[in-house]
Amino acid sequence: MSQRKSEQLDPESLVARMIAELRANPTAQRLLLRALLTNEFLGMPARLDRIESDIVELKADVRQLKTDVRQLKGDVHQLKNDVGSLKGSDLEMRVHRRIRPLLSQHLQLRRARIVSSALHQDVAEFDDPVADAAEAGRISPEQEHRIIATDIIVHAQRRLERTPVWVAVEVAGRVDGDDIRRSRESADTLATVFGEEALPVVAGYRIDGPDRNRADAAGVRYLEIPERP
Repeated sequence: MSQRKSEQLDPESLVARMIAELRANPTAQRLLLRALLTNEFLGMPARLDRIESDIVELKADVRQLKTDVRQLKGDVHQLKNDVGSLKGSDLEMRVHRRIRPLLSQHLQLRRARIVSSALHQDVAEFDDPVADAAEAGRISPEQEHRIIATDIIVHAQRRLERTPVWVAVEVAGRVDGDDIRRSRESADTLATVFGEEALPVVAGYRIDGPDRNRADAAGVRYLEIPERP
């Protein structure tokens, strides 16, 4: 009697016997789990499945969001380029319309005539000498391209001396070192082709102090264009 009571009170033996019985009876395992665990805990596997599904869906949404953000950045970048292009075109048209009074006022030139620009069909007395100089090797292909790419090329006269002069104009909203260099190279090439004086000019809304110094050092004139007509 005391021996059975001792066996009943032995926790290790009792647990071992219960485990053996449960292993042999899966149905009993489920009943015991339901008795020991709360309904909330028992429902965790289903909730975990839902959470995993939500995580997968969230990752897909994040990937789509990243794609949309990249597309938006691309659209904004293109819009900035389009706006910049429109501003550049508007400025070039304003300079094109006002180049004669600008050159008369700031460079004391008269009889200014545009012979080449993106808004003006080049005249034969300009095109032909440039092509001939390139074919004869007096200017390099790079110099010929620079002449063709110049924003505006003008032929005029000195007001007092009445001597002919060419003007190479580069146009930019904010004039920088590249505009100054291109204008200088275009003027030098014009002087080589035509054997006449050629002036480098840059025109724009603004120029920084260091670039203003660069322009002065290179002998390039800066024409400031008011942002409002």
